[in-house]
Amino acid sequence: MTPVLEARNLKRDYHIPGSLLKKAKTVHAVKGVSFKVEQGKTLSIVGESGCGKSTLARMVTMIDPVTSGEMLIDGQKVDIVAEPLSSDMRSKVQIVFQNPYGSLNPRKKIGDILTEPLIINTKIPAAERRDRAMAMLKKVGLEEKHYSRYPHMFSGGQRQRVAIARALMLNPRLLVLDEPVSALDLSVQAQVLNLLADLQEEFHLTYVFISHDLSVVRHISDDVMVMYFGEAVEYGSRDQVFGDPQHSYTKTLFAATPRVDVEAIKARLERRKRA
Repeated sequence: MTPVLEARNLKRDYHIPGSLLKKAKTVHAVKGVSFKVEQGKTLSIVGESGCGKSTLARMVTMIDPVTSGEMLIDGQKVDIVAEPLSSDMRSKVQIVFQNPYGSLNPRKKIGDILTEPLIINTKIPAAERRDRAMAMLKKVGLEEKHYSRYPHMFSGGQRQRVAIARALMLNPRLLVLDEPVSALDLSVQAQVLNLLADLQEEFHLTYVFISHDLSVVRHISDDVMVMYFGEAVEYGSRDQVFGDPQHSYTKTLFAATPRVDVEAIKARLERRKRA
């Protein structure tokens, strides 16, 4: 089966100009990362802050340029140097950002936010654009009345649902989720993760899930890639990476993750009741 996304040796360098006190230098943010994701699967990319996760996400979604490397979508090579990319190619990959408060235009109503991608990329009549936006609102657990409201009138979880709906308006093949639940309360995180699972099943979506939360990653992933200082130091199935980590950094990362011992908590509660 041809992967929905295949990345080959992707690199991203940043040139920092010099000054009177400092020499110019080049920062190698992503150092030759390769991976693939098959249709309907979830690849999670994990690592601590500054490891290159979000930079890689912006490269995959063609927001930031790639210094070198190749990327294929459905087996078709993407000219990642071309500007602008074809609307058809760009519509195949969409992104949901971490901050639902900053990713939506506060001056636009939700209906306008959802229909805007259809105006830019296709010639769809206004009535049909509205109908499709209304239908997508229902898909993400919102109501038709929300169509005419502004982003500030929603909770964080609702705003993230709107962001997900917007990303799906063009029927993408791949959805890149950059820390999509880290800014939400725990109960809301679970709701959004369940929504993503339902949407993936219904639309046969493929996810690249960026996160530092290993408990979430273990729950939703098919495959996991661990990044460290811009490099992929471990890459395999979820069970392989979590069950038998090979790289020393992966072992350290997992060891530093807080774990809740449910049985120990229950035992303490029982002891308190008997005391």
